[in-house]
Amino acid sequence: MLSVFPAALIVAAINDVYEFKIPNWITAALALAYLPASLAVAAPPAIVLEGVLLGVVTLLISFALYTVKFFGGGDAKLFAATTPWIGIAGLGVFLVNTAIAGMFVAFFLIAFRKTPPLPVYAQAPWLMRLHQRKHDLPYGVAIAVGGLLSFQELPFFQLVYGG
Repeated sequence: MLSVFPAALIVAAINDVYEFKIPNWITAALALAYLPASLAVAAPPAIVLEGVLLGVVTLLISFALYTVKFFGGGDAKLFAATTPWIGIAGLGVFLVNTAIAGMFVAFFLIAFRKTPPLPVYAQAPWLMRLHQRKHDLPYGVAIAVGGLLSFQELPFFQLVYGG
């Protein structure tokens, strides 16, 4: 069950790069898999409840950031679906990892977009979109990288593998 977490994040990141969208089914799968995963690892009810509450609070904060156009809607939902898995104890590491990853994504895209488009981009429409959408940042990539780098901090991971 723990593999749902990295798999969903990887699929979300790929979709965000290719389409500048994170499909709802990915965030729904990530959010809905949280409870079965908690049962699979025999997580104490306190940890499960903490994760659910953290997800709700994060969803509210993420949508507030969406309303001021800091986040896209898909990014807000992905962020909120990720945080229950991370838990309060790993939240700081996750936020730092996500921010650093976001910085690298932004720097890469700035450099990429300053170069002239190559003819090969016509064969890869997603590259052309990535090059042309000057004000868009596929922040789902940063959230995914932050989550993957924080994987060992997951309470469920700790329960299964110790730590």
